[in-house]
Amino acid sequence: MFETLSHELGWWIVAIEIPVIASLFWLIWNAHDQLTKFRIEVAQNYASQRDLRELEARITSHLLRIEAKLETTALKTEAMSAHKK
Repeated sequence: MFETLSHELGWWIVAIEIPVIASLFWLIWNAHDQLTKFRIEVAQNYASQRDLRELEARITSHLLRIEAKLETTALKTEAMSAHKK
């Protein structure tokens, strides 16, 4: 009885456990390799935070100038409307 159980357990380990563990190891190693490649791609191809801050500052500056021009135009329009009355 013990010999049969031992034989079946040995068969289970050889036929099932070792391939499953090897497959899991391969999947983890492959995912790690893909993650490393993705990080390198991101570092090479995407904008840095410094570049994004610079762009944000430029856009904000332009928007503030546009807002100032609109306020000036609105004040002139209001003054002309008050003058016509």
